[in-house]
Amino acid sequence: MGTLDWIVIAIFFMALIGVIVWVVSQKQNSSADYFLGGKDATWIAIGASIFASNIGSEHLIGLAGAGASSGMAMAHWEIQGWMILILGWVFVPFYTRSMVYTMPEFLERRYNPQSRTILSVISLVSYVLTKVAVTVYAGGLVFQQVFGIQELWGIDFFWIAAIGLVVLTALYTIFGGMKSVLYTSVLQTPILLLGSLVILVLGFKELGGWDEMIKTCSAVVVNDYGDTMTNLIRSNGDPNFPWLGALIGSAIIGFWYWCTDQFIVQRVLSGKNEKEARRGTIFGAYLKLLPVFLFLIPGMIAFALHQKYIGDGGFLPLLANGSPNADAAFPTLVAKLLPAGMKGLVVCGILAALMSSLASLFNSSAMLFTIDFYKRFKPQTSEKKLVAIGQMATVVIVILGILWIPIMRSVGDVLYTYLQDVQPVLAPGIAAAFLLGICWKRTSALGGMWGLLSGMIVGLTRLGAKVYYSNATDAADGVFKYLFYDMNWLFFCGWMFLFCIIVVILVSLATEAPTAEKIQGLVFGTATPEQKAATRMSWNKWDVIHSVIILTITGAFYWYFW
Repeated sequence: MGTLDWIVIAIFFMALIGVIVWVVSQKQNSSADYFLGGKDATWIAIGASIFASNIGSEHLIGLAGAGASSGMAMAHWEIQGWMILILGWVFVPFYTRSMVYTMPEFLERRYNPQSRTILSVISLVSYVLTKVAVTVYAGGLVFQQVFGIQELWGIDFFWIAAIGLVVLTALYTIFGGMKSVLYTSVLQTPILLLGSLVILVLGFKELGGWDEMIKTCSAVVVNDYGDTMTNLIRSNGDPNFPWLGALIGSAIIGFWYWCTDQFIVQRVLSGKNEKEARRGTIFGAYLKLLPVFLFLIPGMIAFALHQKYIGDGGFLPLLANGSPNADAAFPTLVAKLLPAGMKGLVVCGILAALMSSLASLFNSSAMLFTIDFYKRFKPQTSEKKLVAIGQMATVVIVILGILWIPIMRSVGDVLYTYLQDVQPVLAPGIAAAFLLGICWKRTSALGGMWGLLSGMIVGLTRLGAKVYYSNATDAADGVFKYLFYDMNWLFFCGWMFLFCIIVVILVSLATEAPTAEKIQGLVFGTATPEQKAATRMSWNKWDVIHSVIILTITGAFYWYFW
């Protein structure tokens, strides 16, 4: 890191402080102001925030690492702009009509208070114990590698980076609320894109271009069926990414994440109206086409560079067993390829990615606690007090995040893998409850609730079985072990989704149907003429054209890497 790099970082922080000071100076009199930015966000702020919130440590470490180790396989999850279009075109009208603040609150409107409690608990626990912990842990590691500093003032630099990241982000989230998350994203998104683009361009320059990368990676066979690193669609016998499992599993996880997760949907709920919310999702969908090129392909470039320089000791650092450390792909590209000034810009991009993800997590977690727990049990609480409760909840979540870091540090790699397994087992039950909730009028309150519960029980059983069988040395084979441990996780995700759908249908048919008043405006075919007219007025031909362009680019991507 040279003087010029530090100047670039200082300029970034000055701009960030300027945005934060402006946001904090705005009055936040109500919980809608604090948690939904006053519900006046424009499509640019919504789209930028969707993208910036999504890009976190799993991209900087995980996605580039996946590119370096398995090639194109993880692209199914990253080329999901089409899924954000489903949020905009299908779900936004229902969420707008219901006037809810949170996703659990929507389930209460559609089903019952118990469904709200179940989803609130699942979301809060998974945010604090998985997303916050993983983002902070990975952030500390990235900065330790990028800066190349092991110790500072006699303290392990990992701790300085991790706690500094948390405290810095917490300060502006606590005082600025959702507005600070939205408007810092508008600043952070271009810096994140620019910083990542610099790495992509310099990586190709060092390697010798796109063709060189494709030639090197297509020569590496990744399974017994002849598939190479450049194949997106792999044999159904592939142990990690069978094509049918990858298509179904990524769609289920993507549907849950993009259309029903508070972390993402809160950005859309802060929209000025239905038109701005939908256009925000279209802009976010355009941006979501980029991570494959900005993070996964640089991982493949790092692998190709390692092969190119293998005679000189390689490009990537080596693990104890002598194989290249794929997870170090992104930080290594930053450390080895970037000239002075550029490294500072990329560090700002990494900071932007981690801070925006953390800020969104803090704000969403605080909102879930304040609206779904505190306000429910104390409905007479004044708006000003709700804002104060939200700020205190953010402080508690920050402290819990910091307390988790030592545990992550001691069993980091093992825990990181387990935590990454949490999302695929939580997704199917929640996805089933939301999908049937808006598609089938007959879905009853108990049907939706038992869909959620059955998903949670099956998911936790899978997680428990993974922990047990991973450590058991003499476990006997059997149906339970096959279903909950041996079965490919993507196929398991698909079967679990089908199981939850069947549970919802059977329980709904066996219990009392919801009244027409209860589901009015919340299910297909129940909107009033006024609601239909309002939705029709919220889009025009350009919204359709841009949506078609996004779908065409996605289709072309699948065709090229098939």
